[in-house]
Amino acid sequence: MLLPCHELSRRKAALLGMALPSAAWAAAGRKKDRVDIATDKAAEYLLKSQERSGAFNDPNARQSARNGYAMTALGIMALASIGHQPVDPSPQGRAIKKALDFILRNDPQRGRLEYFGCDGSRMYGHGITTLCLTEMMGMGVTRAQESRLREVTEKALQLILVSQQQPKRDPRHRGGWRYMPKSQDSDLSVSVWQVMSLRSAKNSGLDVPKDAIDMAVRYLKRSYYSPRNARGLPTNLRSGCGYLPGQPPRYSTAAAGLLSLQVCGEYDTAEVRGSTNWLANKRVTPTEQWFYYGTYYYSQGMQKRPRPIAERARQITEDLLLKLQRADGSWSGMDGMERGAGRVYCTALATLSLSVKHHFLPIYQH
Repeated sequence: MLLPCHELSRRKAALLGMALPSAAWAAAGRKKDRVDIATDKAAEYLLKSQERSGAFNDPNARQSARNGYAMTALGIMALASIGHQPVDPSPQGRAIKKALDFILRNDPQRGRLEYFGCDGSRMYGHGITTLCLTEMMGMGVTRAQESRLREVTEKALQLILVSQQQPKRDPRHRGGWRYMPKSQDSDLSVSVWQVMSLRSAKNSGLDVPKDAIDMAVRYLKRSYYSPRNARGLPTNLRSGCGYLPGQPPRYSTAAAGLLSLQVCGEYDTAEVRGSTNWLANKRVTPTEQWFYYGTYYYSQGMQKRPRPIAERARQITEDLLLKLQRADGSWSGMDGMERGAGRVYCTALATLSLSVKHHFLPIYQH
């Protein structure tokens, strides 16, 4: 079953309304700004990084980071976030279609429930790839590709739901996810990708039980670092989510917690206000651990806050990222872990961070 026409139209509206080939910018009366120029260069780099199989890959990344599904999914979302679609006859459009075909191909290693973490990316990669597929719903080039997209996405989504139900050794970890589908603990960095996938899937019209979202929200709130009053509300309103419940926030975890709570409909809770306050007073530098990962969540999460906060965060994001872009259009990590993850990873996340202003991807719109 394909998406209903009204849902398909809603999801494509932002793309069709603003995504213009380069030659059409002037005709539309719009001059490209410094962000548009930077993300165009990033797209060129990603296209050069695409292999014959359709996968996006940096051969210089450490071996454990050459995760075909996860990196390809990030590349697809980066290109889509700046207005390209798989139906476009452009090089970017053809690259997205080819990359989608790579993800959707039959791969026995993924098993019955299409576990994309089989490439070594574990539940991180599964969440990233599932999010990519849910964001691409309704954008298949052919009816056959769209049908295959729905079939694979529904199975991948089911794996996330089954994994969430695994018994946890520590009750504070209930509702979250960790490295493997059967892990008996949870951490924020893995969980937020699954939360984003669930919310995106629900927006796409797929069946996501309300209980699953509610359990995830409770886990996220337990990860917020603060004493609680008699009503169970946090008393520290300048804090954020930690990597594990009971741990203080870092830039990456505070930003990830903020966005994840908001996409689940939690826009004015104490945890969201406290995370906003903490991030608004945080001096962000490129030497932050997991800087690109954190900035991806920071840019999206803060743009959902009141306008003065959103505008300042966008300026910070642009100022930080634009001066770090390399001559070939790529970005590279300064932190050892992100440097080892490779330039496809850093470039895709930087592009997704800068493209928030467009609101092309449906997940940006909620």
